[in-house]
Amino acid sequence: MKKTHYLSIVALFFALFLTGCSEGKTFTILSGSENESIEPILVEYGKKQGYQIEMVYKGSVDSMLELQNNPENYDGIWLPNSMWIHMGDTHNVVKHDKSIFTSPVVFGIEQSKAEELGFTKNDVMVDDILQAVQQQKLTFMMTSATQSNSGASAYIGFLYALLGNPESMTKEDLQNSQLKEDIKKLFSGINRSSGSSGWLKDLYLKGDYDAMVNYEAVIIETNQELIQQGKEPLYVVYPKNGLTISDNTFGYIDNGNAEKEEFFTTMQDFLLSEDTQNEIAQLGRRTGFGGVVKNPDGNVFNPEWGIQTENPLVPIKFPSEDVIQEALTLYQTSFKKPSFTVFALDFSGSMAGEGEEELKEAISTLLDQNKAKEYLLQSSDEDQVVVIPFNHTVLAKWEANQVSEYSRLLEKVENYQSDGGTDIYKPVIEGLELLSSIDINEYNPAVILMTDGNSSGDISQLERYYQNINKDIPVFSIMFGEASDEQLNEISDLTRARTFDGKENLVEAFKNAKGYN
Repeated sequence: MKKTHYLSIVALFFALFLTGCSEGKTFTILSGSENESIEPILVEYGKKQGYQIEMVYKGSVDSMLELQNNPENYDGIWLPNSMWIHMGDTHNVVKHDKSIFTSPVVFGIEQSKAEELGFTKNDVMVDDILQAVQQQKLTFMMTSATQSNSGASAYIGFLYALLGNPESMTKEDLQNSQLKEDIKKLFSGINRSSGSSGWLKDLYLKGDYDAMVNYEAVIIETNQELIQQGKEPLYVVYPKNGLTISDNTFGYIDNGNAEKEEFFTTMQDFLLSEDTQNEIAQLGRRTGFGGVVKNPDGNVFNPEWGIQTENPLVPIKFPSEDVIQEALTLYQTSFKKPSFTVFALDFSGSMAGEGEEELKEAISTLLDQNKAKEYLLQSSDEDQVVVIPFNHTVLAKWEANQVSEYSRLLEKVENYQSDGGTDIYKPVIEGLELLSSIDINEYNPAVILMTDGNSSGDISQLERYYQNINKDIPVFSIMFGEASDEQLNEISDLTRARTFDGKENLVEAFKNAKGYN
């Protein structure tokens, strides 16, 4: 009897052990932010199979770099365009990659504005959009082409259309002087940028904007929220001669774990099953061949929003990887709308030592063009940069009007020493005062604030000042050390911006913040 009882206890502990092991298995997926609405489907499936699904959301360029440098940190990769996987898979570790759904990159234009422009009646060409921008009848938001796939895809489509839709785009085509003139005119219509397609949607819902470039699926999600809020929906415009489609490819990263590989293939089969494909279609993703939506739900693929589902979409052909790389470099150094950025850098006493060293390393990532090139964050000579070091007061104001002056600016930052208390509001007001006088039709302005401590003062004076200038100038904040997320989030909310957490990796946070400008 005792022996039987003993064996029962052993069996019970063994079962608990196996259960604990099963619950402890994690499958980490490197993903674009546009998959957030699909995450619950994956999480639920993972639970049934004894896996915890961990989604790590990064922009397409960051994901490409992660795949190049740290593939061992991930088990799967799910990006909106397979080109980023191919460009990042330098170690040849990705396998079993398949498209799960598609979504075209489109303009979502306020319905009344689209009607006013005549975009609801006929096919719309990229030239039509360019003319509307030049006539100052249209402004739009778009993610950075060097940080997010929706921006990159739209940009490649624009280039093709403005070049007259060549059979294939070459590096020589990109040197066309008329192309440079036309793409700069088109990008002059961008009034806010972002490093994330999902965040761009959130920004649109918070503000008063004409239009945004994004995935059709994200425009559908935006419209569903706008309708709930009693607001005017966006009308979907497919740029006929510059249309691009994201293929949303999901691949396995082979780190030698056969069990995880088997789990991945079953999960991928689950995602491609008829029931799950129908569920994904309910989220505004296209799951039919050629982008055709079979039996579309009118509450999702609503034709009144301009959504076309009956005929196959005809996208442009993406160029070779070397041409894409050249195009992305030219976007940063020649084609994009210039940025005017004020960096407010905390040099209070609490920054002394490690904090100060990390701050200087972070700013060098942006000002040292060799480092910036690694992250596709190079500057053009049209970009303007101002650095405001501060503690309990504004300590100085240093400007660089062209790239050749960055080394001098960086030297000043590197030679500065930390001391004193902390007041984050004074340098922000100083930065906004400087930016309030610039023409926001010529520049994308932003303040990037970095602080490591709780600030004296409160937001009231900043609120009054910001309301008085009546301009859409974001203040992006980077939180470090003992910084108050409450204070920084107040500033982000006021200016329709974002707070980045730099407590674990300040360089990464700085890089991400600059990608939004």
